[in-house]
Amino acid sequence: MAGSSGKDEQGGKSRSGRSADSLRKYHGKRTAERTPEPMGGASPKGGKRRFVVQKHAATALHYDFRLEAGGVLKSWAVPKGPSTNPKDKRLAMRTEDHPVDYLGFEGVIPRGEYGAGKVIVWDTGTYRNLTERDGKKVPVSKGVDEGHIKVWLEGEKLHGGYALTRTGRDGDRERWIMIKLSDEGADARRNPVSTEPASVRSGRTLDELDDS
Repeated sequence: MAGSSGKDEQGGKSRSGRSADSLRKYHGKRTAERTPEPMGGASPKGGKRRFVVQKHAATALHYDFRLEAGGVLKSWAVPKGPSTNPKDKRLAMRTEDHPVDYLGFEGVIPRGEYGAGKVIVWDTGTYRNLTERDGKKVPVSKGVDEGHIKVWLEGEKLHGGYALTRTGRDGDRERWIMIKLSDEGADARRNPVSTEPASVRSGRTLDELDDS
């Protein structure tokens, strides 16, 4: 019967199978019984894909940018956070894929666990894939594998086009650059990272998050 082999129409693994494979690194770094972080979740069928930017006070404060694609969240750590100024080039270090349920995660990762520290949902919303090659649309997952994507964000703080491009490696980690495109969402005068510190989910800042 169709679908019983766990393979897709091209003869490869089903999306659920590929998602499980891509989350092995995520699960391998975490102890499910100790951390409140999500361990799974599935993308809804149809509709717009979602994104999230989480402000994360781990060993060093940074912003985790995540795009829903291929049944997981493609993820980057952006030390200075996203900019609305097209002249800024933000370093973005690729991290392991995260489960889709991480879109809504806000809380405290306990000491001794990977990424220990406070996490808030700094921004979230939906996005459109703008990635193309030779006039043809390139799926986000494929674009990430090939080292370049372009997306249009519709968030509460971030709006418009952003491009991410792989520039090299630091050891086993991919180094990317995140740039705001010149469009109606660009504003060199705005600096939402410093002027809008609170969570769009709870209204709390990292300092106000309960870590008891």
